[in-house]
Amino acid sequence: MAATALAWFRRDLRLHDNPAWAAAAAGDEVAALVVIEPALLEAAGPWRRQAYLRALAGLDQSLKEAGGGLRVEVGDPVEVVPRVAADISAAKVTVNADVTRWSVARDRRVAEALQRPLDAYWGTVVHAPGLVLTAAGTLSRVFTPFYKRWLQTPIPGEVEPGSAPVLAPPPGMRLPDALSGKPAEPWSEHDALNRLDRWQERVDGYNDDRDFPATQGTSALSTALRFGLLSPRHAVAAIGAHTAGRAGFVRQLAWRDWYTHLTAENPDIDRVSLRPEYDRIAWASGAEADAGFEAWRHGRTGYPIVDAAMRELAGTGGMHNRLRMIAASFLVKDLLIDWRRGERWFRHMLADGDIAQNAGNWQWVAGAGPDAAPYFRVFNPVSQSRKFDPAGRYLRRWLPELAGLGDRDIHTPWEARPLDLASAGVDLGTTYPPPIVDHAEARQRTLAAYKEALGRNP
Repeated sequence: MAATALAWFRRDLRLHDNPAWAAAAAGDEVAALVVIEPALLEAAGPWRRQAYLRALAGLDQSLKEAGGGLRVEVGDPVEVVPRVAADISAAKVTVNADVTRWSVARDRRVAEALQRPLDAYWGTVVHAPGLVLTAAGTLSRVFTPFYKRWLQTPIPGEVEPGSAPVLAPPPGMRLPDALSGKPAEPWSEHDALNRLDRWQERVDGYNDDRDFPATQGTSALSTALRFGLLSPRHAVAAIGAHTAGRAGFVRQLAWRDWYTHLTAENPDIDRVSLRPEYDRIAWASGAEADAGFEAWRHGRTGYPIVDAAMRELAGTGGMHNRLRMIAASFLVKDLLIDWRRGERWFRHMLADGDIAQNAGNWQWVAGAGPDAAPYFRVFNPVSQSRKFDPAGRYLRRWLPELAGLGDRDIHTPWEARPLDLASAGVDLGTTYPPPIVDHAEARQRTLAAYKEALGRNP
């Protein structure tokens, strides 16, 4: 009798360099399963939900090319996975592990319900949690020492898919429609690998171009990494570190690993400051805070660089990394609104929304995490705008109501001469809002709140 293995896909939606799939496909025959959980799909924002469904369609396409297909089930994995494993008489079930508290608890319950092994691998990071440690055997709370150890740790070799025949799913099973009501357009590992190839042509300029949102200075691979269409260790091997730009890009993948490792040790990273004293900050609350949050999330703060970034997020599910820092800093340190509130909104709206990366970076901005920005570092939205979008190209793309302003005034329309505003068709308070806070005053308020919570002298 043939030994059948069941590969349970979650956020590793590829066949190439996928250790869980390779292990499952090394036997006599293999089946591929995804379990769609309605509550999670509904809770995801529109862009992440769409990206997920497209990635599932891409995985199904890859499996069909291998002679089989993707079995799609809807429900609770604790019930579904054991049922499907029994249905196909699977000798084992393979998965790629995850680190969030929800994922760990889910996998434990599935393992308890299975009547066969649940073999876990690591296919979503370069180095698995627990492999990059200090000489004392602990995870570094400072990134640079972690990075040095990360570089010294041998990267596991890429694994090739096994040759086991891939089973076709039962008749009638199909993926849910995307948001448009039409079948999701496949987005596959081949698309991600092609984008990585295109990135090879520009990556050498990464360090010079990465902070300018109006240029194509970043890889745009974060969502592919989020859903596992691209193996991070394959990306490291393909890019290398033989130029400064390539080394700079690979360093970002090390940051990604570090936040994953931190989340493995601190599963409440999205709820609890990793520096406990930062949970004593008296955040703004009540109607004023709610109004500020609404203005921020709708791109109506009166600060063009913040508003453009938030409108891009709403319109595309993406946001440039420099702008994520600027927008997050504005919410936390200009409006004094709890970083957790912004983290939840970003995670809901971002196509690449992920607890470990999102919460880790929000804690960095707020100063609440390990090796975070110092509490007194407050991004100035005007100077950041002028430095990284000097000609206002990005601003004009997302704030058409300001497009007629000159390169100087578009960053600070409230400082423009009335004649210039009128000539550009800008009516402050009507076509575009004035600033909801004075940055200098807001900075002083925030520093006072931080100092009080941290026991620092004024």
